Amino acid sequence: MRAPFAAPLGADFWKLWTSSAVSNLGDGILMVAGPLLVASITGSPAAVAAAVFAQQLPWLLFALISGAWADRLDRRRLVVAVNAGRATAMAGLAAAVAFDVVTVPLVLAVFFVLGTGETLADTASAAFVPAIVPEPLRPKANSLLYANFNLLNQFAAKPLGGWLFVLAAAVPFAVNALTFAFSAALIATIRALRPAPSAGDDGVRRPGLRVEIGEGVRWLLRHRLLRTLAFTMAVGNVVFCAAFAVFVLYAMRRLGLGDVGYGVLLVAFAAGGFLGTLVAPTLIRQVIASFLLRTGLLIEVSLHATLALSREPWAVAAMIVVFGIHTTVWGVVVTTIRQRDVPPAMFGRVTSVYSFLELGGAALGSLLGGALATAYGLIAPYWIATVAMALVAAAAWRPLKAATLRTTPEAALGS
Repeated sequence: MRAPFAAPLGADFWKLWTSSAVSNLGDGILMVAGPLLVASITGSPAAVAAAVFAQQLPWLLFALISGAWADRLDRRRLVVAVNAGRATAMAGLAAAVAFDVVTVPLVLAVFFVLGTGETLADTASAAFVPAIVPEPLRPKANSLLYANFNLLNQFAAKPLGGWLFVLAAAVPFAVNALTFAFSAALIATIRALRPAPSAGDDGVRRPGLRVEIGEGVRWLLRHRLLRTLAFTMAVGNVVFCAAFAVFVLYAMRRLGLGDVGYGVLLVAFAAGGFLGTLVAPTLIRQVIASFLLRTGLLIEVSLHATLALSREPWAVAAMIVVFGIHTTVWGVVVTTIRQRDVPPAMFGRVTSVYSFLELGGAALGSLLGGALATAYGLIAPYWIATVAMALVAAAAWRPLKAATLRTTPEAALGS
């Protein structure tokens, strides 16, 4: 039997994959070391939360603008430039920590710069796979990229980030700077990527950013399947992040777990996600996409219902593993459909609209979770999420019938 990832994806893809692996490791390290740094400067919970929000805020402010620029500029050069800039910013923060001159405003400023760069780099790099990987191999390519996130960002990097911070507070930020620099160097060697069309290539003056952003929004709204998927994820992220904003309290008070038990539940998410990367290519090859997406919505409902009803840690952990598998399979399917259907010249704008809805929902949910739990009790966010996802599943069920990974005129039109 051939290995799931034995297909020849090409040298350019493996450069992209290696860059993604290094970047995910660096991002995961920063996710742990950043809050630890702020907590070492000040004991203010608001300051710690602000450091996280400072990196999320650019997605709300600049996601749509970044999508338009990703369609105007050479995407490879844009990613290289942004990663070089982020490497410089992180090196500066590492130096400030090493010389004991770091302040909370400096940390917030650097994290805001990192988040702004992320809106550009992530949006531009989303177009790499359809440019360098043949369509039949894209599910495998996307699964491998998701494996980087699940195994490195969510699993390996977290304890590494804490250990590096204990070793010396400046070290994790210096390591993160090196990951950005290494990623930029690798992306610069990719030769097969075609640049996005440049303004004026056809001799006609290009419209303004607002007009081009509007074109991306309208394109997504006209595509029934991708529109359904985008709004499904937006609502799903609102209720998921609202529910899991208080997950640490849920684990301790509802399930009776301590710090170690809570950590095991977090590992269950990563374990499920990694299992998803192993089974996604086979599932996508053998099961129709519409069935996978519809099943995924039922799993979402089941997750929240299990959390609302159960007091057994093993039942919750098992459901979390299943949910982790679903999120990876769902992500691979949706990403592959988007890579197929979105025109290359509009990929940045459409992807940015999708990201704006998805990440905007996550930010809104994080703000709502604590308020809901405070007002209505710790279990309320999970019941609300159960009902909301049941309604979403009912609304999306019929449009998802059109989901397929085969190239057809109907799929291209989103009918």
